[in-house]
Amino acid sequence: MGAAALRALPWALLLLGPLLPGQVLQANPMLTSEGQPAPLPGGDVPGFTAAPPAAPEVIHPLKEQPANGSGEGHAKPRKAFPVIGIDYTHVRIPFEISLWILLACLMKLGFHVIPSVSSIVPESCLLIVVGLLVGGLIKGVGEKPPILKSDIFFLFLLPPIILDAGYFLPLRPFTENLGTILIFAVVGTLWNAFFLGGLMYAVCQLGGPGLNHIGLLANLLFGSIISAVDPVAVLAVFEEIHINELLHILVFGESLLNDAVTVVLYHLFEEFASFEQVTILDIILGFLSFFVVSLGGVLVGVIYGVIAAFTSRFTSHIRVIEPLFVFLYSYMAYLSAELFHLSGIMALIAAGVVMRPYVEANISHKSHTTIKYFLKMWSSVSETLIFIFLGVSTVAGHHYWNWTFVISTLFFCLIARVLGVLVLTWFINKFRIVKLTPKDQFIIAYGGLRGAIAFSLGYLLDYHHFGMRDMFLTAIITVIFFTVFVQGMTIRPLVDLLAVKKKQETKRSINEEIHTQFLDHLLTGIEDICGHYGHHHWKDKLNRFNKKYVKKCLIAGERSKEPQLIAFYHKMEMKQAIELVESGGIGKIPSAVSTVSIQNINPQTLPLERVLPALSKDKEEEIRKILRNNLQKTRQRLRSYNRHTLVADPYEEAWNQMLLRRQKARQLEQKMNNYLTVPAHRLDSPTMSRARIGSDPLAYEPKEDSENLPIITIDPASPQSPESVDLMSEEPKGCGGLPPSPEEDEEGLVMRVKEPSSPGTDDVFTPGNSDSPSNQRMLRCLSDPGPRPEPEEGEPFIPKGQ
Repeated sequence: MGAAALRALPWALLLLGPLLPGQVLQANPMLTSEGQPAPLPGGDVPGFTAAPPAAPEVIHPLKEQPANGSGEGHAKPRKAFPVIGIDYTHVRIPFEISLWILLACLMKLGFHVIPSVSSIVPESCLLIVVGLLVGGLIKGVGEKPPILKSDIFFLFLLPPIILDAGYFLPLRPFTENLGTILIFAVVGTLWNAFFLGGLMYAVCQLGGPGLNHIGLLANLLFGSIISAVDPVAVLAVFEEIHINELLHILVFGESLLNDAVTVVLYHLFEEFASFEQVTILDIILGFLSFFVVSLGGVLVGVIYGVIAAFTSRFTSHIRVIEPLFVFLYSYMAYLSAELFHLSGIMALIAAGVVMRPYVEANISHKSHTTIKYFLKMWSSVSETLIFIFLGVSTVAGHHYWNWTFVISTLFFCLIARVLGVLVLTWFINKFRIVKLTPKDQFIIAYGGLRGAIAFSLGYLLDYHHFGMRDMFLTAIITVIFFTVFVQGMTIRPLVDLLAVKKKQETKRSINEEIHTQFLDHLLTGIEDICGHYGHHHWKDKLNRFNKKYVKKCLIAGERSKEPQLIAFYHKMEMKQAIELVESGGIGKIPSAVSTVSIQNINPQTLPLERVLPALSKDKEEEIRKILRNNLQKTRQRLRSYNRHTLVADPYEEAWNQMLLRRQKARQLEQKMNNYLTVPAHRLDSPTMSRARIGSDPLAYEPKEDSENLPIITIDPASPQSPESVDLMSEEPKGCGGLPPSPEEDEEGLVMRVKEPSSPGTDDVFTPGNSDSPSNQRMLRCLSDPGPRPEPEEGEPFIPKGQ
């Protein structure tokens, strides 16, 4: 539906277009488009009609006119009706734009059709070569090739690429590495600009008469233009080599966030170049302008993102315009930031990041698909046109080649990048848990590509203040071509040679996502207990604020309430029930369902083996999202912990004592098991005698006074404790003047159950008589003699000695 609206837009403009010039011509028919008087009737001006020299005669509507339309006595020669005609000037601009876009799409298609070429040479390099060939062909036929103007680049070609990157930005790795990205983007860009500008100023002072007139501010301005990493070039190269997510987000995040530094330095040095003297106040204001440009751009993007999310609440009845709101609000954020000389790239990124979670919760799946593929298509076409026009502009532009300046620029660019990455990484690794290895540092330094942003900024320079603009453009194009061709073509074999980790093509499973979120909650709880408020703590606070206040305002209806999992389950259950009834599977329906309501349904004939339809990618992604957002919410139901509010547990000492007793019981039990399995060396020992009786009573030859065997008392209430064998009751029967009873004589070894103790502190760990496996094992060891012949009736358990 969104694509249909976009297709209807050019037709509406085409219908409205002829109305506007007509009104202008009627208002002032004597002027041409340049404001000059119209020529005489004998002359021709395309698209304009000359005004008559005198006021026209008022003709009565009922008065008859001559059939041929001629005046009185003047016969106008009649021309044949034109069957076909050519008017190229009428369609020149849209025709050429469509032709360039068609050429870009065909070139992109051709590169992917021939895998042998695209696997060796990056796509950006091939597009620049195509631009060079097309520009040379246009110049060869005597025409002037078009030049990539800065306004066209910044207002029409760059926003789709940045919006696609910001809207689908991987937010988790970006926020986890935000500190590292900011250090590379801000400190690294400042280092490159001042280091390169200072060294180029020294080269100009020592380079000869052709470079002496270039001052310090001009060199610093040139350094600020050429020092920034280009997001278009980084995207084009890094997406082809499939580098791992950490390196990709570090380099690409740096290329996105260094826009604020580049804009500030560019306008700062451009203004300083027109001043006669630069004061301390000007430097302080220039430093403050960095925060205004960067934070102002972010604020503009957040405002438009919130407005877009709020607007999407009310589009449930007009789904066709949902994608258009996303594009228009994002583009308005970019234009509003550029209006106040703020960072348009920061505004686009902020708008895309803020609006996406709320807009996707409000719009339909078809609108989401339209937004996704239209942004990918739009950014891909813009990227292709940028590289083609870089090649064409190289042929069409004016160049001034100076070997000293160009070679020095290229050499110092590489040196500044390498030194900046090494020094900043050494500092960053002191605070990172996952350190950046030397391989990672090499890829970050080698992946600092320059592109069309530097060329467009150089093209914006004024000849009046910067007479060396042609030499600057020549050096900029040289650096762009070296980074795109040499570094872009060699980075893939270097990644394979260094065995740098590649990006995982498969998506993470739901199990991994749930456990990742569980670890986030766990780390947040640990930070709360320790009193250290890291990024997990603030992320949790932000999520709570978002769920409690923001979602209720920006997400429509019941979709703002959690959990969505139950609602989605009911929806899927209802859908499956309807499919089951329609497919004729009435036998599988529970008996509680009334069969009267199913009699009017005509079952369809299906094959014997019915294959369940597979879920679509959109439905699978929806299931993943709902499970990821709802399955691990345990910490939200618990109170926050703080080490300053923890109260001492009065039972902590008793619990520690019980743990120590259990540990001692396990040790004694292990020793007892050894006694039950190791053969006895002293038969006269009472303890070893009991062990032999329990292990093999038939092999035991009792003594004359075997009737005085001790009694073993078993405590089933605590079988793993040292009290499981009551050593205090190992008293021979008949002691104390009491003779053994005949029943005890017949029983032999008597096992008496100890009375359960009164409830105490150890009741927590006390298992039941029948539940404890240790109790059963102890009873089996002491009472089960193992395989033996069946005793005769009336024979005691232990035979008496003769």
